[in-house]
Amino acid sequence: MKIAIIGTGYVGLVSGTCFAEVGHEVTCLDIDKGKVDRLKEGIIPIYEPGLEDMVRRNYKEKRLLFSSDYRETVIRSEIVFIAVGTPPGEDGSADLKYVLNAAESIAENMDKYKVIINKSTVPVGTGARVQEVVQRVLANRRVDFSFDVVSNPEFLKEGAAVDDFMKPDRIVVGVENETARQMMARLYQPFVRNGHPILFMDIFSSEMTKYAANAFLATKISFINEISRVCEKLGADVEMVRKGIGSDHRIGQHFIYPGLGYGGSCFPKDVKALLDTGKKLDEPMHVLTAVEQVNHEQRKHFFQRMSHFFHGQLKGKKIGIWGLAFKPGTDDIREAPSLDIINALLDSGAFVQAYDPVAENHVRNHFFDRKGLSFASEQYGALDGVDALCLVTEWKSFREPDFEKMKGRMNAPVIFDGRNQYDPDAMRSLGFKYYCVGRKTGA
Repeated sequence: MKIAIIGTGYVGLVSGTCFAEVGHEVTCLDIDKGKVDRLKEGIIPIYEPGLEDMVRRNYKEKRLLFSSDYRETVIRSEIVFIAVGTPPGEDGSADLKYVLNAAESIAENMDKYKVIINKSTVPVGTGARVQEVVQRVLANRRVDFSFDVVSNPEFLKEGAAVDDFMKPDRIVVGVENETARQMMARLYQPFVRNGHPILFMDIFSSEMTKYAANAFLATKISFINEISRVCEKLGADVEMVRKGIGSDHRIGQHFIYPGLGYGGSCFPKDVKALLDTGKKLDEPMHVLTAVEQVNHEQRKHFFQRMSHFFHGQLKGKKIGIWGLAFKPGTDDIREAPSLDIINALLDSGAFVQAYDPVAENHVRNHFFDRKGLSFASEQYGALDGVDALCLVTEWKSFREPDFEKMKGRMNAPVIFDGRNQYDPDAMRSLGFKYYCVGRKTGA
């Protein structure tokens, strides 16, 4: 099938590349010509394991094209995906200007029947707004091409997006026309040979499914983080509690790992957008309000434990940071816990020495040249002369470090582990003062 993807960000580039991988002819369009030129040269704007090789291979084999020409791209395609950003506004609502602008541009250039698919994360009712925009533009052009609008939300995990797309748990499609339904079934047929379903439903339900899924996962994270704080005060071990509740199949093990809270491009934005939807409908969402509050408090709580250790005197202390991306496997720092931790440390007068294998440049740009923040070229370099290490992102290389080397480079053997990577008893036996999330540390 001939496919167009409007937007070459995270969702658009991964989706387009994976469609090309199974044999579809895909054109990824972006209005940023410089970005398009870099993609043609194999320069990928995001870090995602496995993506770069797949992009280069499919581009070389001419199944994957890049363009900034709307007319040529739309005319060439049977199916047009809208995969542009929907950044949150000040009130938390999703900004749809890029989605609606894309819909307008599609309508201005379409020459026959098209299936127009919302892949961007959009509020319930956006499909109807896209429909109205396309109808208005076609009427202004005085042409009567038929089209269908479809909702097809993405459920990709950063750091595992290629695998998620190629082997999905499920594919959700909101569609209200049999022709479009058949085209979507054909489009995704190569991806569901593992027996996982394509779930066809109405467009409103499809749009709501995306928000409900992310909001529920965020709720699990905030729940276990709140439990971890109670465990700390009671002397219980949240790791034991996590195993105890996670072995109940109704709860499961996923997303109940205590830490520094959720971040990234999806959970914070989608929780805010759903809260805004509830507010507009006069249906206040009390659970999600608490979820967001707990997420903000978790980072403050962790920093306060660090401050308490130093008796509130962080000024002049040097703190090492391991991990800057919001999660391992990505260079994304949007809503990353590291940003809040670093801000709090610098505001307290501490010096921060940070390391991340892929996200350093983004953090440099975020903080510009703020005084007190420096970066190490390798993970042990971040420990030189520090008064404590704070582990923020659980990259694999941090799982089994050389602890004796660490002690030799640190000013004091103190670790604040925001991801519960290490065993408290083992750390004590190695001579570290060790503090983590919701566990008995004895330090």
